[in-house]
Amino acid sequence: MGSIPAKAHRHTEQLSFASSHPLVLTEVIELSLPRGTDAVRIAQVAPLFESVPPKLYGGTELVVSFLTEELVRLGHDVTLFASGDSETKAHLVSICPEALRLNTTSVDHLAHHIVMLEELFSQKDNFDIVHFHIDYLHFPLSRRENVPNVTTLHGRLDIPDLQPLYRRFPEMPVVSISDSQREPLPNVNWQATVYHGLPMDRYKFHGAPGRYLAFLGRISPEKGVDRAIEIATQAGVPLKIAAKVDRADQEYYETEIKPLLNSPLVEFIGEIGYGEKSDFLGNAMALVFPINWPEPFGLVMIEAMACGTPVIAYPSGSVPEVLEEGRTGFLVNDVQQAAKAVAHVSELSREECRRTFEERFSATRMAQDYLTVYERLTRRVTREVLLLDDGVSVA
Repeated sequence: MGSIPAKAHRHTEQLSFASSHPLVLTEVIELSLPRGTDAVRIAQVAPLFESVPPKLYGGTELVVSFLTEELVRLGHDVTLFASGDSETKAHLVSICPEALRLNTTSVDHLAHHIVMLEELFSQKDNFDIVHFHIDYLHFPLSRRENVPNVTTLHGRLDIPDLQPLYRRFPEMPVVSISDSQREPLPNVNWQATVYHGLPMDRYKFHGAPGRYLAFLGRISPEKGVDRAIEIATQAGVPLKIAAKVDRADQEYYETEIKPLLNSPLVEFIGEIGYGEKSDFLGNAMALVFPINWPEPFGLVMIEAMACGTPVIAYPSGSVPEVLEEGRTGFLVNDVQQAAKAVAHVSELSREECRRTFEERFSATRMAQDYLTVYERLTRRVTREVLLLDDGVSVA
């Protein structure tokens, strides 16, 4: 795609003016690509905290892995910038020997990401588009290097510090992972909402429910493991907890959560890897997801649905977009409602949960959505033309 010349066609897409100001035209250059140039040269830039895919917990890195492998499967030329212990069919550019979270000698994680950006931009001519998954870290370089790029924002955006940053970089093209994620920053350069997707053959369907509730994720106040324990206790159903404890949440775990694990209904398994998720989720009667924060997506919900397991969740953030009430689970507002919902999960079809996953949350659908974004960004070059009294100047 990038090495074959393209014909340019210009037209005016937007016209805005005020009586006391110069006329501003936004001119769009459409690149008409010749046939036979379907393969796109794509750089995927992952965080270095976990490998791609992660050995244990790591939602962003897991999504980057699924997207990268699906793009390769579809015939595109993909380069993955990630830690050296990553596994991929793409071209791997190793930035550090292993995931930073697993490296006990690594103190300054930012230093490795700066090295990654320098390496990436030294290779910029090798790519038609660069897809970042490292938030805003690259914005100043991307602006100056003028490389077609897009950034998927994987985290929460209701942070006051982000407001001046996005005002400073209003042109940076970004993708949301849910519509609700956009709400704190409605005026940035949104390109699309692309829901996460999973490979259909990597999560085994379990047609028969087990006899326990599942909690999978991270132990922190916003994830609600304490509420999950309350729900199981009120429902009188065993709860299995597969969760990691970050250093930042160690005190919370020791003081607030560990005493609750003494219940005979509760089994704390600890952090599990990707390969163990399918059986853990698929053998559960339901996943409990009692979050207390504006969850941007909630990957574990579609992992559960892929296994045929319905979800009982609090309707925060993206949850109502992902979960379909009465079809793939129940939306509840408190522990009491959640405990009552446990008694009704057998009324939901596990086949319907899997079918919904295949329709809405496959890796193929995700990759195709991103390819639509890539095509638009690589085929359109926008510039502002100021029509002044004494002539025309290009901004």
